[in-house]
Amino acid sequence: MNPQFLLPNRPLTVAILGSSGAVGKELLSLLEERSFPIEKLILLASNRSAGQIQKFRGTKLRVQETTQESFKNVDLVLASAGGSISRKWKDAIKTSGALMIDNSSAFRMDKNVPLVVPEVNSVDASKHNGLIANPNCTTILLALVLSPLTRHIPIKRVVVSTYQSASGAGAMAMEELQKLSQEVLDGVTPKSKVLPHSLAFNLFLHNSPLQSNNYCEEEMKMVNETRKILGDSQLSLTATCVRVPVLRAHSEAVNIEFIKPFPVKEAYEILESAPGVEILEDWENNRFPMPQDVNGRDPISVGRIRQDISNPNALELWLCGDQIRKGAALNAVQIAELLLPKKS
Repeated sequence: MNPQFLLPNRPLTVAILGSSGAVGKELLSLLEERSFPIEKLILLASNRSAGQIQKFRGTKLRVQETTQESFKNVDLVLASAGGSISRKWKDAIKTSGALMIDNSSAFRMDKNVPLVVPEVNSVDASKHNGLIANPNCTTILLALVLSPLTRHIPIKRVVVSTYQSASGAGAMAMEELQKLSQEVLDGVTPKSKVLPHSLAFNLFLHNSPLQSNNYCEEEMKMVNETRKILGDSQLSLTATCVRVPVLRAHSEAVNIEFIKPFPVKEAYEILESAPGVEILEDWENNRFPMPQDVNGRDPISVGRIRQDISNPNALELWLCGDQIRKGAALNAVQIAELLLPKKS
């Protein structure tokens, strides 16, 4: 990789923008867990969260309100505060000379901004101009499976249904799910304030804005982002996204049509060796991946790979992945790790 695209070869000054949110806190934990080379860590948030105390490597850090001066002498900004916040501070971050890895949807489809899943298209990270986008959570999980398979036999069409946890809507949605679930158990009619409908013992189609084609924004993110990551602008993909009463792991039912038959045995062999993927299943006991299997873990779990009985060229599979971890924070940290100078 060209040295001009790499992070400095020294302990870094790193800022987490949106440090008080669920993903921001996971970023903090992962930077410590993975021994990321940090000399100074700056925690940034809105004035509402400023003053909070968080711990990093045994030291207490105070969350600061984000200002124009927040990014001075910063090498790396991990942003996870929403699209409007990322757009607001992008120019200040770029002017400071820091690399911005953004977890929002603000820049994902910008042709000049790489959209990266390290296990899939790591080479794209070297094409950055100071900004790299982190894909949508469901897209990341799907790409980890599609990429190794389509390299073996090209994919013709993908049909995916997602079962998305409350964590995708943030920490407040997670707290609300717990609170409203208890209210239902207590015989109280739940009333949601964070989401448009109560998730307690309930589910609903994803509440992102509907587009002119009658797909919601979340579904079109999966279509457009997957095409960009896989480098296939003509890939046929359709998605139905559902919000379900699970705290923090997403699940997906995936039907993949290839240009010719794909033996199930070969699919297993490929996915068993695919980075970021594990096979988890017990056919005799009808036991396949569940959200609780991946909570707090890095790999996505895949199982129930089978021949589609309606189409000789298609396979079906089921996957689960931690939305906060690999679906957001871990992927961002892995992108940053790609740009660390290699140790001699």
